[in-house]
Amino acid sequence: MRKHILIILSVTFLVLSACTEDMLDKINKDKQHPSPDAVPAYLQLSEAIMSTGFGTVSGDYAFYLSSLNEQEIGVGNNQLMQAELRNSSEWTASTTFNNVWNSTYGNLLNIREIIRKITTEVPGNVGQYDLLGMAQVLEALNFGILTDMHGDIPYSEALKGQGNLQPALDAQKDVYAGIISTLDEAIANFERGKDLISAGKQDIAFGGDVNQWKATAYALKARYLLHKLAVEPNVLSQVETNAAEAVKLGFKGFTVQEFNGVTCDNPWSAFIWSRNYTASSLTVANIMEAPDDPRLSYYTYETGESYDPGNEEISQVADGSLAFPAWYDLGSQPLHLFSKSELYFILAEAQLRLSKDATDAFRTAVETSVSEILGLFDDNTSASEYAESLGAPTLKKLFEQKYVAQSYDEQVEAYNDLRRLKAMGEAYVVLTNPRNTQSGINRYPERLPYGNSGVIGNPNVKAAYGDGTYIYSQKTWVNDK
Repeated sequence: MRKHILIILSVTFLVLSACTEDMLDKINKDKQHPSPDAVPAYLQLSEAIMSTGFGTVSGDYAFYLSSLNEQEIGVGNNQLMQAELRNSSEWTASTTFNNVWNSTYGNLLNIREIIRKITTEVPGNVGQYDLLGMAQVLEALNFGILTDMHGDIPYSEALKGQGNLQPALDAQKDVYAGIISTLDEAIANFERGKDLISAGKQDIAFGGDVNQWKATAYALKARYLLHKLAVEPNVLSQVETNAAEAVKLGFKGFTVQEFNGVTCDNPWSAFIWSRNYTASSLTVANIMEAPDDPRLSYYTYETGESYDPGNEEISQVADGSLAFPAWYDLGSQPLHLFSKSELYFILAEAQLRLSKDATDAFRTAVETSVSEILGLFDDNTSASEYAESLGAPTLKKLFEQKYVAQSYDEQVEAYNDLRRLKAMGEAYVVLTNPRNTQSGINRYPERLPYGNSGVIGNPNVKAAYGDGTYIYSQKTWVNDK
């Protein structure tokens, strides 16, 4: 009897031990943080798009550049006031753009993971060429903004994690070559994946429409080729060809407004509501006033008020009483990653410089921008009639209208245009902030300072940064004619 009891107890103990071990295995398994390869690449796309728009295109870069471009006025008796007064300690500090520097490289790491899973054929991601092209477009856009803002950047050795914690800086010329090559690869992958729908609802920009992504790749290629015009004057035919291809594909504009059916607060709106750091600029208002631009009343929030750039008294106002563009108060307005109007302005510029008829492209660019703003306020004023009233396009008209259009949320590209025109000896938009020059010294940055994490953690970045004052004297390659 005792022998039987011992056998039963032994079996029970073994069963309980096995159950306990199985239970411990389950408890010790981290279900909240699965291995990277366990997450399908398509699930990472929404974050990649959203971060590009909210963190890189319309984040700190745009907020600060709105003041530098005089598309808005920096106010609030704080950071943007210091930016407006061209305070060197604000513009040269590595901490100023550290958040966007980190978030952009963090987003690129996510994008590279999408690319890795598809190109190395991680199970569940094989053959998703449409998604691969989308990730490559996003990579080109993010690296493009980084190099345009900072010049030479970690690129070929970047994003390797523990494999290289101190990547070298690549020359901007080489980064540009890489961007163009990446876009060519994306276009080829869209052709291979044209009948696939790998992204589904995760594509919050185009809903999986490969044709629109392909058009975006061509549009971006036209943009970055045009950026090189000051140093490579022979690019205009290529610019026109790529812009025309995007038009042929029916490019609608690369925008974000909803995430899984939920309307998102526009980052500019969140910035205004939380900080009251922006007001309407007289520089923009003056350009809009002469041709009786129907957007003017909305730009000044129907007050008719706008303010001189660099005005110390105005810049210190922090109570939200100043006029600012009314579209920033809507909250649900679309966020541009690359607008339809920019594409047509690019095409029109190439045609004008090639001595071709740019009337249709110019009018489409203006009409698209104006109708978008008027549509936000259910204003039925004819945008096409306004575009026609401007008459035959000239480079001056083009850049004035593009500058006004990009006062919506494309300040990064406006900064690129202003520097490119300066490098080419052209001045179609005249900046008036008297603090751009102080005691005979330039205080208008030719580029933006590197992020603090790079300066502290990477001796290559630290050496290039120095004391930060290089931003006033060292132009980026594309603007150093």
